[in-house]
Amino acid sequence: MLKDITIGQHFPGNSVIHRMDPRAKLLLTIAYIVVLFIGSNPIGLALSALFLVIAYRVSGIPLRMVGKSLRPILPIILFTSILNLFFVGGDPVFQWWVFTITRQGIYNVLVLTVRIVCLIAGTSLLTYTTSPIVLTDAMERLMKPLAKLHMPVHELAMMMTIALRFIPLLIEETDKIMSAQKARGAELDTGKLTDRIRALIPVLIPLFVSAFRRADELAMAMECRCYHGGEGRTRLHQLRLGGSDYLLVLLCAVVFGVIACSGILWGMI
Repeated sequence: MLKDITIGQHFPGNSVIHRMDPRAKLLLTIAYIVVLFIGSNPIGLALSALFLVIAYRVSGIPLRMVGKSLRPILPIILFTSILNLFFVGGDPVFQWWVFTITRQGIYNVLVLTVRIVCLIAGTSLLTYTTSPIVLTDAMERLMKPLAKLHMPVHELAMMMTIALRFIPLLIEETDKIMSAQKARGAELDTGKLTDRIRALIPVLIPLFVSAFRRADELAMAMECRCYHGGEGRTRLHQLRLGGSDYLLVLLCAVVFGVIACSGILWGMI
């Protein structure tokens, strides 16, 4: 199951979204997250989901990747849905013992679920269509004004990208360790909850050792290549906004504006 987790992975392609300037994609992703909370009504969420489906179709990324990216947070979605379903006041729809389901609770669950799904899917599309190196350059260019305040812009961007890149590596390493422990007779999926927690100790210890070893090897490799931060560093590919980038940004801005104003239309219904 761990192999199906796609957080932090990049899928190369030649779509218009893949070719789009990473700075524009990063800013549009942030704007999309803000719009999800501003247009928190059925019309706004429906338009947000429709926009996301079209974006995935244009990028060529299969929609099943959305389900894979949601697997790690399914327990959180389920927990928050239960809290909103049974502990929100309003007109009761169903009541049994101390549990009461209200219309407002059902509405909150639907809004919350759609918002989280769109949030995860939207941010995942950024990493699916943008390589970590290009994403690092985009972050550094966007945070460049902060360098005047003596902030380590390049180092911050590098750390965020390395952390993002390590996610699939750690997932793959965890799957290998769990398979090795199962081959030695470890029962990781059976027994009581306390037994399962104890069974994770032989998995977590090698995982931490492997993570520190990878970090040490990466640091040594960067030192061997005389890495000294971003001072005096040049880039093979310069980031430039093209005509298609401006057109896509304008189109997305119009769509985001409609979603943000959808609350007015919903209030009139």
